[in-house]
Amino acid sequence: MIKGVSIKKLKVIPDERGRLMEILRSDDEIFIKFGQVYITTTYPGVIKAWHYHKIQTDNVCCVKGMIKAVLYDSRENSSTYKEINEFFVGEYNPVLISIPPRVCHGWKCISDAESLVVNMPTEIYNRENPDEYRLPPDTKEIPYDWILSPGKKHG
Repeated sequence: MIKGVSIKKLKVIPDERGRLMEILRSDDEIFIKFGQVYITTTYPGVIKAWHYHKIQTDNVCCVKGMIKAVLYDSRENSSTYKEINEFFVGEYNPVLISIPPRVCHGWKCISDAESLVVNMPTEIYNRENPDEYRLPPDTKEIPYDWILSPGKKHG
């Protein structure tokens, strides 16, 4: 596993009213600090990649549908430099992925319906100076093939 990446298995607690699943608590070993919480959706077959942050840690959990999350360690001083991790995350595998700064990441919706991802980054989004750096999904800088549909260059 890429150095600094953490996975927390999540427990779903069902009862006659529905389900409850804690995602991230301030007393979790992987908790760093709170910036904000937001959701993002991805349509079936669409790829949202690549991006990374220089400051913030992302804490990502897919709560509806399924995604293939892929991480690439671009940190030259890391013992896992150039390592790739794939995680299948969502309703059938409820986990939280904690992604440290400078680890490139993205995902592809692999379910038949739209996926819903909750992110709890450690920093507030700065609209004037965003801590967000992007590469296209087919960049030559990352040796990974998302298996894009013919004729589709970006997800």
